[in-house]
Amino acid sequence: MSAVGVLIFVAILGAVICSKVRATGGAVAFSLLALVLFIATPAGQGLPAAISTFMNAVDGAATPALTSSPQEAGR
Repeated sequence: MSAVGVLIFVAILGAVICSKVRATGGAVAFSLLALVLFIATPAGQGLPAAISTFMNAVDGAATPALTSSPQEAGR
């Protein structure tokens, strides 16, 4: 296991421990640390682009429903 993998594992373990003792701030901090470390790996480098594509698709689907008047079935 690489050094980054060990750090990600320790960050996830820290988040679990903090959530067990109900220390929400620590759990959030460890979770964000694990996410940042994951994005730094080659496997996680595509994650920001995937999230951006997903959010654009959701925005594209929701915007007409929220801003325009109801359309007829034939259009």
